[in-house]
Amino acid sequence: MSVSIGQPVPDFTALATGDTSVTLSEFKGRQVVIFFYPRASTPGCTTEGGDFRDRKAEFEAANTVVLGASRDGIRAQENFKAKQAFNFALISDKEEALCRLFDVIKLKKMYGKEHLGIERSTFLIDSEGKLAHEWRGVKVKGHAQEVLERAQSLNEGSGDPE
Repeated sequence: MSVSIGQPVPDFTALATGDTSVTLSEFKGRQVVIFFYPRASTPGCTTEGGDFRDRKAEFEAANTVVLGASRDGIRAQENFKAKQAFNFALISDKEEALCRLFDVIKLKKMYGKEHLGIERSTFLIDSEGKLAHEWRGVKVKGHAQEVLERAQSLNEGSGDPE
């Protein structure tokens, strides 16, 4: 089962940085952005995380929590967060439960070889826990700003700006 636009996202609890766990229902009344990235400390993932980090105050002003997620272990996530001074939690989804829920594991090719990996994807969950928007096959440049603008418009009650 995976999530779909307009439907409630099933509650989940996941291991996160800071020796904590994240439970979706704890954010009821706030919007939540979850961005999935292929691997901690790689160039594209570092840039994407930095773009979200640099907009944290704007996301907070839009009543929106930002979370990053990958299949990396918690130690790799802690190191990534510390080195990049990320100001949001990173989820360690080694068991791929969250990846399966959001259907982000895809067949990818690298150096001519196929493997299963995370398709860079972002999800915006509204303040009532419903999936409001998704971005799949994300290109990093400009992405965090686009997500921020969507979160701001959703928070203002104008819904879909398109």
